[in-house]
Amino acid sequence: MNRIRKTKGFTLVEIMIVVLIIGILMAIAVPNFIKARSNSRLQTVVANLKQIDSAKEQWAMETGQVSGAACVSADLSPQYMKSYPLNSPVTGVYTPNAIGTNPIFIAKDADQWKADPTGL
Repeated sequence: MNRIRKTKGFTLVEIMIVVLIIGILMAIAVPNFIKARSNSRLQTVVANLKQIDSAKEQWAMETGQVSGAACVSADLSPQYMKSYPLNSPVTGVYTPNAIGTNPIFIAKDADQWKADPTGL
């Protein structure tokens, strides 16, 4: 008698090859994802700082402020900006600083963040 065995399924070698391929793809994708995420955070911080600086200049021109005059977020928020940037995507505080100086986020202005993005 001939016994015909019809087994269906994958062998252990086939499953191990699939797991190996998935591991290789993950090794390629994860570092790129982390780099893209940190780059996105940097661009968000720089864009927020530019928006604060622009709103600060508009406020100073419309209210007749001179260089060195104090500026706070409440001066900018409802009229010159839709909303003042909060702590997203990075936890920290945006400080507008005085007229004629750059706004900062965690003690760095936009140019310093571009030069050294560590800390995001």
